[in-house]
Amino acid sequence: MTYDASIDAALQKLHDEGRYRTFIDIERTRGNFPHATWTRPDGTERAVTVWCGNDYLGMGQHPAVLGAMHDAVDAAGAGSGGTRNISGTTVYHKRLEAELADLHGKEAALLFTSAYIANDATLSTLPKIFPGLIIYSDALNHASMIEGVRRNGGAKRIFRHNDVDHLRELLEADDPAVPKLIAFESVYSMDGDFGPIAALCDLADEFGCLTYIDEVHAVGMYGPRGGGVTERDRLAHRIDIINGTLAKAYGVMGGYIAASARMCDAIRSYAPGFIFTTSLPPSVAAGAAASVAHLKTDQLLRERHQTQARILKMRLKGTGLPLIDHGSHIVPVHVGNPVHCKMMSDVLLEDHGIYVQPINFPTVPRGTERLRFTPSPVHGPREIDALVNAMDHLWSQCALNRADLSA
Repeated sequence: MTYDASIDAALQKLHDEGRYRTFIDIERTRGNFPHATWTRPDGTERAVTVWCGNDYLGMGQHPAVLGAMHDAVDAAGAGSGGTRNISGTTVYHKRLEAELADLHGKEAALLFTSAYIANDATLSTLPKIFPGLIIYSDALNHASMIEGVRRNGGAKRIFRHNDVDHLRELLEADDPAVPKLIAFESVYSMDGDFGPIAALCDLADEFGCLTYIDEVHAVGMYGPRGGGVTERDRLAHRIDIINGTLAKAYGVMGGYIAASARMCDAIRSYAPGFIFTTSLPPSVAAGAAASVAHLKTDQLLRERHQTQARILKMRLKGTGLPLIDHGSHIVPVHVGNPVHCKMMSDVLLEDHGIYVQPINFPTVPRGTERLRFTPSPVHGPREIDALVNAMDHLWSQCALNRADLSA
Protein backbone atom coordinates (compact mmCIF):
# COMPACT_ATOMS: atom_id res chain seq x y z
CA MET A 1 0.00 0.00 0.00
CA THR A 2 1.39 3.39 -1.03
CA TYR A 3 -0.28 5.73 1.44
CA ASP A 4 1.16 8.98 0.08
CA ALA A 5 -0.08 8.13 -3.41
CA SER A 6 -3.59 7.59 -2.07
CA ILE A 7 -3.51 10.92 -0.27
CA ASP A 8 -2.27 12.66 -3.41
CA ALA A 9 -5.00 11.02 -5.51
CA ALA A 10 -7.72 12.04 -3.08
CA LEU A 11 -6.53 15.66 -3.04
CA GLN A 12 -6.07 15.75 -6.81
CA LYS A 13 -9.67 14.60 -7.24
CA LEU A 14 -10.82 17.70 -5.37
CA HIS A 15 -8.61 19.91 -7.52
CA ASP A 16 -9.90 18.29 -10.73
CA GLU A 17 -13.51 18.84 -9.69
CA GLY A 18 -12.88 22.43 -8.64
CA ARG A 19 -13.82 21.55 -5.05
CA TYR A 20 -10.46 21.94 -3.30
CA ARG A 21 -10.91 24.39 -0.46
CA THR A 22 -8.34 26.95 0.55
CA PHE A 23 -8.07 28.93 3.76
CA ILE A 24 -8.04 32.70 3.39
CA ASP A 25 -5.89 34.25 6.11
CA ILE A 26 -7.65 37.34 7.41
CA GLU A 27 -7.16 39.53 10.45
CA ARG A 28 -10.30 41.07 11.86
CA THR A 29 -9.92 44.28 13.82
CA ARG A 30 -12.33 45.22 16.59
CA GLY A 31 -14.36 48.27 15.67
CA ASN A 32 -13.68 47.81 11.97
CA PHE A 33 -16.07 44.96 11.09
CA PRO A 34 -16.80 43.89 8.36
CA HIS A 35 -13.43 45.09 7.11
CA ALA A 36 -10.36 42.94 7.59
CA THR A 37 -6.82 42.45 6.31
CA TRP A 38 -6.08 39.55 3.97
CA THR A 39 -2.55 38.15 3.95
CA ARG A 40 -1.75 36.62 0.59
CA PRO A 41 0.39 33.46 0.32
CA ASP A 42 3.35 35.64 -0.68
CA GLY A 43 3.04 37.65 2.53
CA THR A 44 1.61 40.83 1.00
CA GLU A 45 -1.56 42.31 2.43
CA ARG A 46 -4.82 43.63 1.04
CA ALA A 47 -7.80 45.28 2.69
CA VAL A 48 -10.97 43.25 2.23
CA THR A 49 -14.64 43.35 3.18
CA VAL A 50 -15.90 40.08 4.62
CA TRP A 51 -19.21 39.05 3.03
CA CYS A 52 -19.36 35.42 4.13
CA GLY A 53 -19.03 35.62 7.90
CA ASN A 54 -21.58 34.21 10.30
CA ASP A 55 -21.14 36.94 12.91
CA TYR A 56 -24.50 38.08 11.58
CA LEU A 57 -25.05 41.03 13.91
CA GLY A 58 -21.47 42.08 14.58
CA MET A 59 -21.74 40.99 18.22
CA GLY A 60 -18.17 39.69 18.09
CA GLN A 61 -17.04 43.28 18.68
CA HIS A 62 -19.81 44.47 21.01
CA PRO A 63 -18.52 46.19 24.17
CA ALA A 64 -20.85 44.23 26.45
CA VAL A 65 -19.53 40.93 25.10
CA LEU A 66 -15.88 41.94 25.18
CA GLY A 67 -16.21 43.41 28.65
CA ALA A 68 -17.76 40.25 30.04
CA MET A 69 -15.03 38.14 28.49
CA HIS A 70 -12.25 40.33 29.87
CA ASP A 71 -13.81 40.27 33.34
CA ALA A 72 -14.11 36.48 33.26
CA VAL A 73 -10.49 36.01 32.16
CA ASP A 74 -9.32 38.28 34.95
CA ALA A 75 -11.48 36.48 37.49
CA ALA A 76 -11.26 32.83 36.40
CA GLY A 77 -8.25 32.48 34.10
CA ALA A 78 -8.14 30.97 30.64
CA GLY A 79 -9.55 27.45 30.59
CA SER A 80 -12.36 25.66 32.41
CA GLY A 81 -10.11 22.97 33.83
CA GLY A 82 -12.04 19.92 32.71
CA THR A 83 -15.25 18.32 31.55
CA ARG A 84 -18.53 19.41 33.05
CA ASN A 85 -18.44 16.35 35.30
CA ILE A 86 -14.86 16.96 36.44
CA SER A 87 -14.31 20.56 37.55
CA GLY A 88 -15.50 22.10 34.27
CA THR A 89 -18.85 23.43 35.51
CA THR A 90 -18.56 27.03 36.65
CA VAL A 91 -20.91 29.84 37.56
CA TYR A 92 -20.39 31.17 34.01
CA HIS A 93 -21.69 27.97 32.43
CA LYS A 94 -24.71 27.84 34.72
CA ARG A 95 -25.47 31.51 34.06
CA LEU A 96 -25.35 30.97 30.31
CA GLU A 97 -27.62 27.91 30.49
CA ALA A 98 -30.11 29.90 32.52
CA GLU A 99 -30.08 32.70 29.91
CA LEU A 100 -30.68 30.17 27.12
CA ALA A 101 -33.49 28.36 28.93
CA ASP A 102 -35.18 31.71 29.51
CA LEU A 103 -34.63 32.72 25.87
CA HIS A 104 -36.59 29.72 24.59
CA GLY A 105 -39.10 29.43 27.42
CA LYS A 106 -37.79 26.02 28.41
CA GLU A 107 -37.05 24.53 31.80
CA ALA A 108 -33.37 23.95 31.05
CA ALA A 109 -30.55 24.23 28.55
CA LEU A 110 -27.38 22.23 28.05
CA LEU A 111 -24.13 23.66 26.68
CA PHE A 112 -21.84 21.97 24.16
CA THR A 113 -18.61 23.12 22.55
CA SER A 114 -20.42 23.74 19.25
CA ALA A 115 -23.87 23.43 17.72
CA TYR A 116 -22.45 20.66 15.49
CA ILE A 117 -21.55 18.65 18.59
CA ALA A 118 -24.89 19.49 20.18
CA ASN A 119 -26.77 18.10 17.17
CA ASP A 120 -24.53 15.08 16.74
CA ALA A 121 -24.41 14.18 20.43
CA THR A 122 -28.12 14.67 21.09
CA LEU A 123 -29.50 12.92 18.02
CA SER A 124 -27.08 10.00 18.39
CA THR A 125 -28.01 9.61 22.06
CA LEU A 126 -31.82 9.75 21.88
CA PRO A 127 -32.27 6.04 20.95
CA LYS A 128 -30.51 5.14 24.21
CA ILE A 129 -33.26 7.00 26.03
CA PHE A 130 -36.12 5.91 23.74
CA PRO A 131 -35.40 2.33 22.57
CA GLY A 132 -36.73 1.68 19.08
CA LEU A 133 -36.90 5.39 18.25
CA ILE A 134 -37.47 6.27 14.59
CA ILE A 135 -36.09 9.63 13.49
CA TYR A 136 -37.76 11.37 10.54
CA SER A 137 -35.20 13.78 9.12
CA ASP A 138 -35.61 16.48 6.48
CA ALA A 139 -33.49 15.70 3.41
CA LEU A 140 -31.66 19.04 3.64
CA ASN A 141 -30.85 18.93 7.33
CA HIS A 142 -27.37 20.08 8.32
CA ALA A 143 -24.46 17.63 8.19
CA SER A 144 -24.32 17.55 11.99
CA MET A 145 -27.92 16.35 12.18
CA ILE A 146 -27.31 13.79 9.46
CA GLU A 147 -24.26 12.50 11.30
CA GLY A 148 -26.12 12.24 14.60
CA VAL A 149 -28.98 10.33 12.99
CA ARG A 150 -26.55 8.07 11.11
CA ARG A 151 -24.53 7.22 14.20
CA ASN A 152 -27.37 6.48 16.58
CA GLY A 153 -27.91 2.94 15.30
CA GLY A 154 -31.67 3.34 15.21
CA ALA A 155 -34.20 3.51 12.41
CA LYS A 156 -34.38 6.61 10.25
CA ARG A 157 -36.66 7.95 7.55
CA ILE A 158 -35.69 10.79 5.21
CA PHE A 159 -38.53 12.96 3.97
CA ARG A 160 -38.23 15.26 0.97
CA HIS A 161 -37.26 18.79 1.89
CA ASN A 162 -40.16 20.65 3.53
CA ASP A 163 -42.57 18.04 2.08
CA VAL A 164 -45.20 17.56 4.77
CA ASP A 165 -47.23 15.15 2.63
CA HIS A 166 -44.23 12.87 2.15
CA LEU A 167 -43.56 12.93 5.88
CA ARG A 168 -47.18 11.94 6.52
CA GLU A 169 -46.78 8.95 4.20
CA LEU A 170 -43.71 7.81 6.09
CA LEU A 171 -45.39 8.24 9.46
CA GLU A 172 -48.47 6.33 8.37
CA ALA A 173 -46.32 3.41 7.24
CA ASP A 174 -44.74 2.86 10.66
CA ASP A 175 -46.02 1.19 13.83
CA PRO A 176 -48.06 3.76 15.81
CA ALA A 177 -46.68 2.36 19.08
CA VAL A 178 -43.02 3.00 18.21
CA PRO A 179 -41.42 6.21 19.60
CA LYS A 180 -40.82 8.81 16.91
CA LEU A 181 -39.02 12.13 16.46
CA ILE A 182 -39.21 14.66 13.62
CA ALA A 183 -35.96 16.58 13.04
CA PHE A 184 -35.86 19.74 10.93
CA GLU A 185 -34.50 23.30 10.75
CA SER A 186 -36.07 26.72 11.03
CA VAL A 187 -33.81 28.46 8.46
CA TYR A 188 -31.91 26.30 5.98
CA SER A 189 -28.59 28.04 5.60
CA MET A 190 -27.73 27.32 1.97
CA ASP A 191 -30.98 28.46 0.30
CA GLY A 192 -32.26 30.62 3.14
CA ASP A 193 -35.72 29.03 3.14
CA PHE A 194 -37.86 28.38 6.20
CA GLY A 195 -39.13 25.07 7.49
CA PRO A 196 -42.94 24.59 7.75
CA ILE A 197 -42.74 24.47 11.53
CA ALA A 198 -46.44 24.67 12.37
CA ALA A 199 -47.38 21.94 9.89
CA LEU A 200 -44.61 19.69 11.18
CA CYS A 201 -45.77 20.25 14.75
CA ASP A 202 -49.32 19.37 13.69
CA LEU A 203 -48.08 16.05 12.32
CA ALA A 204 -46.07 15.46 15.47
CA ASP A 205 -49.21 15.95 17.56
CA GLU A 206 -51.24 13.68 15.31
CA PHE A 207 -48.71 10.85 15.32
CA GLY A 208 -47.34 11.24 18.84
CA CYS A 209 -43.85 12.38 17.82
CA LEU A 210 -41.21 14.39 19.59
CA THR A 211 -39.98 17.48 17.72
CA TYR A 212 -36.37 18.60 17.25
CA ILE A 213 -35.48 21.87 15.55
CA ASP A 214 -32.15 23.41 14.57
CA GLU A 215 -32.43 27.20 15.03
CA VAL A 216 -28.73 27.85 14.42
CA HIS A 217 -29.28 30.42 11.65
CA ALA A 218 -32.16 32.09 13.45
CA VAL A 219 -31.33 32.52 17.14
CA GLY A 220 -30.55 36.11 18.00
CA MET A 221 -32.04 37.33 14.72
CA TYR A 222 -35.74 36.41 14.75
CA GLY A 223 -38.39 36.83 17.40
CA PRO A 224 -38.96 39.75 19.80
CA ARG A 225 -36.09 38.57 22.04
CA GLY A 226 -34.02 36.66 19.50
CA GLY A 227 -35.46 33.26 20.33
CA GLY A 228 -35.55 32.31 16.66
CA VAL A 229 -38.31 31.58 14.19
CA THR A 230 -40.13 29.45 16.77
CA GLU A 231 -40.37 32.49 19.04
CA ARG A 232 -41.35 34.79 16.16
CA ASP A 233 -44.16 32.44 15.16
CA ARG A 234 -45.12 31.59 18.77
CA LEU A 235 -44.33 27.91 18.29
CA ALA A 236 -41.49 27.34 20.76
CA HIS A 237 -43.81 25.63 23.22
CA ARG A 238 -44.57 22.98 20.58
CA ILE A 239 -40.90 22.05 20.13
CA ASP A 240 -39.43 19.45 22.48
CA ILE A 241 -35.75 20.12 21.75
CA ILE A 242 -34.33 23.36 20.33
CA ASN A 243 -30.75 23.40 19.07
CA GLY A 244 -28.90 26.70 18.75
CA THR A 245 -25.46 28.22 18.40
CA LEU A 246 -23.52 30.93 20.16
CA ALA A 247 -21.09 31.33 17.25
CA LYS A 248 -23.25 33.15 14.72
CA ALA A 249 -25.63 35.93 15.76
CA TYR A 250 -24.20 35.89 19.28
CA GLY A 251 -20.67 36.35 17.94
CA VAL A 252 -18.83 34.01 20.32
CA MET A 253 -18.58 30.19 20.32
CA GLY A 254 -20.47 27.12 21.49
CA GLY A 255 -23.77 25.33 20.98
CA TYR A 256 -26.65 24.13 23.09
CA ILE A 257 -29.98 22.43 23.36
CA ALA A 258 -32.97 23.83 25.25
CA ALA A 259 -35.66 21.44 26.44
CA SER A 260 -37.35 20.13 29.55
CA ALA A 261 -35.18 19.66 32.62
CA ARG A 262 -35.77 15.91 32.34
CA MET A 263 -34.64 15.78 28.71
CA CYS A 264 -31.51 17.85 29.34
CA ASP A 265 -30.64 15.68 32.33
CA ALA A 266 -30.94 12.53 30.23
CA ILE A 267 -28.75 13.90 27.42
CA ARG A 268 -26.25 15.17 29.98
CA SER A 269 -26.09 11.71 31.53
CA TYR A 270 -25.87 9.59 28.37
CA ALA A 271 -24.22 11.60 25.56
CA PRO A 272 -20.50 10.84 25.10
CA GLY A 273 -20.13 14.07 23.14
CA PHE A 274 -21.04 15.93 26.32
CA ILE A 275 -19.54 13.69 28.98
CA PHE A 276 -16.02 13.39 27.59
CA THR A 277 -15.43 16.93 26.28
CA THR A 278 -13.73 19.76 28.15
CA SER A 279 -16.24 22.53 28.72
CA LEU A 280 -16.15 25.98 27.14
CA PRO A 281 -13.69 28.43 28.72
CA PRO A 282 -15.37 30.62 31.35
CA SER A 283 -14.60 33.74 29.31
CA VAL A 284 -16.43 32.31 26.28
CA ALA A 285 -19.43 31.36 28.41
CA ALA A 286 -19.45 34.82 29.99
CA GLY A 287 -19.26 36.57 26.63
CA ALA A 288 -22.03 34.41 25.19
CA ALA A 289 -24.27 35.05 28.21
CA ALA A 290 -23.75 38.79 27.81
CA SER A 291 -24.56 38.57 24.11
CA VAL A 292 -27.74 36.55 24.67
CA ALA A 293 -28.87 38.94 27.41
CA HIS A 294 -28.18 42.00 25.26
CA LEU A 295 -29.98 40.70 22.19
CA LYS A 296 -33.08 39.94 24.22
CA THR A 297 -33.65 43.71 24.27
CA ASP A 298 -32.01 44.97 21.07
CA GLN A 299 -34.80 44.67 18.53
CA LEU A 300 -33.39 47.65 16.62
CA LEU A 301 -30.27 45.66 15.71
CA ARG A 302 -32.44 42.81 14.38
CA GLU A 303 -34.46 45.26 12.31
CA ARG A 304 -31.30 46.83 10.86
CA HIS A 305 -30.04 43.37 9.95
CA GLN A 306 -33.22 42.51 8.06
CA THR A 307 -33.20 45.90 6.35
CA GLN A 308 -29.65 45.42 5.07
CA ALA A 309 -30.53 41.95 3.77
CA ARG A 310 -33.59 43.31 1.92
CA ILE A 311 -31.55 46.12 0.38
CA LEU A 312 -28.82 43.78 -0.82
CA LYS A 313 -31.32 41.36 -2.36
CA MET A 314 -33.16 44.18 -4.09
CA ARG A 315 -29.92 45.60 -5.49
CA LEU A 316 -28.64 42.24 -6.73
CA LYS A 317 -31.99 41.43 -8.33
CA GLY A 318 -31.81 44.76 -10.12
CA THR A 319 -28.65 43.62 -11.91
CA GLY A 320 -30.35 40.43 -13.12
CA LEU A 321 -28.25 38.06 -11.01
CA PRO A 322 -29.80 34.62 -10.29
CA LEU A 323 -30.56 35.28 -6.65
CA ILE A 324 -32.18 32.65 -4.42
CA ASP A 325 -34.63 34.56 -2.22
CA HIS A 326 -36.87 32.85 0.32
CA GLY A 327 -37.32 35.88 2.54
CA SER A 328 -34.60 35.24 5.10
CA HIS A 329 -31.36 37.11 5.77
CA ILE A 330 -29.27 34.69 3.70
CA VAL A 331 -28.42 35.86 0.17
CA PRO A 332 -27.21 33.08 -2.17
CA VAL A 333 -26.33 33.75 -5.84
CA HIS A 334 -26.56 30.61 -7.94
CA VAL A 335 -23.54 29.84 -10.12
CA GLY A 336 -24.01 26.13 -10.82
CA ASN A 337 -20.43 25.12 -11.56
CA PRO A 338 -17.64 24.60 -8.99
CA VAL A 339 -14.85 25.88 -11.24
CA HIS A 340 -16.76 29.04 -12.17
CA CYS A 341 -17.76 29.55 -8.56
CA LYS A 342 -14.16 29.36 -7.34
CA MET A 343 -13.01 31.63 -10.17
CA MET A 344 -15.56 34.29 -9.25
CA SER A 345 -14.58 34.07 -5.59
CA ASP A 346 -10.91 34.48 -6.45
CA VAL A 347 -11.52 37.49 -8.72
CA LEU A 348 -13.75 39.20 -6.17
CA LEU A 349 -11.06 38.80 -3.54
CA GLU A 350 -8.02 39.81 -5.59
CA ASP A 351 -9.49 42.51 -7.83
CA HIS A 352 -12.25 43.95 -5.66
CA GLY A 353 -11.27 43.21 -2.05
CA ILE A 354 -14.50 41.28 -1.49
CA TYR A 355 -14.19 38.05 0.46
CA VAL A 356 -16.89 35.45 -0.17
CA GLN A 357 -16.12 31.74 -0.18
CA PRO A 358 -17.54 29.46 -2.89
CA ILE A 359 -20.10 26.95 -1.65
CA ASN A 360 -19.62 23.60 -3.38
CA PHE A 361 -20.47 19.92 -2.98
CA PRO A 362 -20.90 18.29 -0.46
CA THR A 363 -22.25 21.38 1.32
CA VAL A 364 -24.74 21.77 -1.54
CA PRO A 365 -25.73 19.29 -4.28
CA ARG A 366 -23.63 19.21 -7.44
CA GLY A 367 -24.89 21.70 -9.98
CA THR A 368 -26.14 24.11 -7.32
CA GLU A 369 -22.83 25.74 -6.44
CA ARG A 370 -23.23 29.29 -5.26
CA LEU A 371 -21.78 32.37 -3.66
CA ARG A 372 -23.50 32.94 -0.34
CA PHE A 373 -23.54 36.47 1.03
CA THR A 374 -24.38 37.27 4.64
CA PRO A 375 -25.19 40.97 5.08
CA SER A 376 -25.15 42.43 8.57
CA PRO A 377 -25.92 45.73 10.30
CA VAL A 378 -22.25 46.68 9.87
CA HIS A 379 -22.43 46.35 6.08
CA GLY A 380 -23.42 49.86 5.11
CA PRO A 381 -24.29 51.57 1.80
CA ARG A 382 -20.63 51.86 0.79
CA GLU A 383 -20.01 48.13 1.24
CA ILE A 384 -23.23 47.20 -0.54
CA ASP A 385 -22.46 49.49 -3.46
CA ALA A 386 -19.00 47.97 -3.84
CA LEU A 387 -20.36 44.41 -3.77
CA VAL A 388 -23.20 45.02 -6.23
CA ASN A 389 -20.95 46.87 -8.67
CA ALA A 390 -18.28 44.18 -8.49
CA MET A 391 -20.77 41.35 -9.02
CA ASP A 392 -22.43 43.14 -11.93
CA HIS A 393 -19.06 43.84 -13.55
CA LEU A 394 -17.74 40.33 -13.01
CA TRP A 395 -20.93 38.65 -14.22
CA SER A 396 -20.92 40.77 -17.37
CA GLN A 397 -17.28 40.18 -18.28
CA CYS A 398 -17.26 36.42 -17.74
CA ALA A 399 -16.52 34.41 -20.87
CA LEU A 400 -19.69 32.44 -20.19
CA ASN A 401 -23.00 34.21 -20.58
CA ARG A 402 -25.43 34.45 -17.71
CA ALA A 403 -27.51 31.53 -18.88
CA ASP A 404 -24.46 29.28 -18.85
CA LEU A 405 -23.50 30.44 -15.39
CA SER A 406 -27.00 29.70 -14.14
CA ALA A 407 -27.19 26.26 -15.75
